[in-house]
Amino acid sequence: MTYQTVAGFAQTWGLGFFFLMFLVVLAYALWPKNRERFERAAHAPLRHDDHPEN
Repeated sequence: MTYQTVAGFAQTWGLGFFFLMFLVVLAYALWPKNRERFERAAHAPLRHDDHPEN
């Protein structure tokens, strides 16, 4: 295996891997079940209570 072969393989499959990971993260962020968790996290800096949320 030459450097060119390894570099070409890494570029091709690396792009595919990162695109797949992007789709996974996007699906996680937009999944309806996670909406409440993200809403709580978005409002966390605005809360004035001294007790951490469980």
